[in-house]
Amino acid sequence: MASTETTTASKDTGAVTDTESGQDLAGLEAGLDALETVQTTRTPLRQTLVRKVLPPVTAVLLVLVVWQALISFKIVTDPSKLPSPSAVWDEVSKAWLEGTLLDYIWTSVSRGLLGFLLALAIGTPLGLVVARVRFIRSAIGPILSGLQSLPSVAWVPPAVIWLGLDNKMMYAVILLGAVPSIANGLVSGVDQVPPLFLRAGHTLGATGLRHTWHIVLPAALPGYLAGLKQGWAFSWRSLMAAEIIASSPDLGVGLGQLLENGRNASSMSMVFLAIFLILIVGIAIDLLIFSPLERRVLRGRGLLVRS
Repeated sequence: MASTETTTASKDTGAVTDTESGQDLAGLEAGLDALETVQTTRTPLRQTLVRKVLPPVTAVLLVLVVWQALISFKIVTDPSKLPSPSAVWDEVSKAWLEGTLLDYIWTSVSRGLLGFLLALAIGTPLGLVVARVRFIRSAIGPILSGLQSLPSVAWVPPAVIWLGLDNKMMYAVILLGAVPSIANGLVSGVDQVPPLFLRAGHTLGATGLRHTWHIVLPAALPGYLAGLKQGWAFSWRSLMAAEIIASSPDLGVGLGQLLENGRNASSMSMVFLAIFLILIVGIAIDLLIFSPLERRVLRGRGLLVRS
C-alpha cells in the first residue's frame, strides 16, 4: 500500500515538474519573441519633438541667452572681441542679400564631399590590403598611424609648393588627412571580426573577393563606419586649414577663406559667421548621412530598437 502511494506521489511530482518545465520553456520563448519583435508603430510627432528636437534647441537658446547677457550687462564691452548676436545676424543678412552666403557654403561643401569620396575610394582597398596581408601591415601600418596623428595643416605648405594654388592642392590636403583615418578604421573593424565568421565563410565556399565582400566587409561594418565618420571629420578640418592658409582668386571664397577675410578685416562678426557656418555644415553632414547609416547598422544587428 505504501509502495503504491509512493509511486503515485512520484508520478504526481513528475507531472508537476514537466508542467513547470513546459511553463518555463513557454516563458523563455515568449521572452525571446519579445526581444526579436521590432516596434513598427510610428512614434508620435510630439514625442519625437520632445526627445530629439527640444534638447538641442534648448541648448542653442541657452547659449544665445548667455551670449546676449555678456553684452547687455557690460561684462564684455569691446565688440572687436565679442560681437553681439544681432551683429552676427546682420552679417548673415548682408551675405544673404548679396547672394554670397550659399556660395560660401557650396564652395567648401562641394570640395569636402568630393575629396571625401576620393579618400573613400583610396582608403577602403588600402585598409583591406593592410588588414589582410601581414607583410604590408608590418611595413605601412605604423606609417598610416603616424599620418593620422599628423596635423592636416602641416600638409598645406608642401601641397602649395608641389601643386600650386588650385583645387588639386585642396584635394591633396584632404586625401592626406582622410585616407589614413578611413584605412585605419577598416583595419580596426576587420581585426574585430570573430574568427568563427571567417571559418564559416570558408566552409560555405566563400573565397577571395566573395569572402571579402560577403563576410569580411559586413562583419567589419561598425568599425568601418566609425572610420568613415572620423575620415569625414579629418576631410573637413583639412579643407578648412587649406582654405585659411592658401588664398587665390581662382579658388573662390569658401568658409575657411571667409574666416581669414574676417580676421584680415578685423571683423569679429564675419569671423563668428564663418565659425557658425563651419559648425552647422559639420553637424548637418553627421545628422543627414552618418547618423542614419549608424542607426541602420546597429538596428540590423539587433542593437537598436526602431523608434
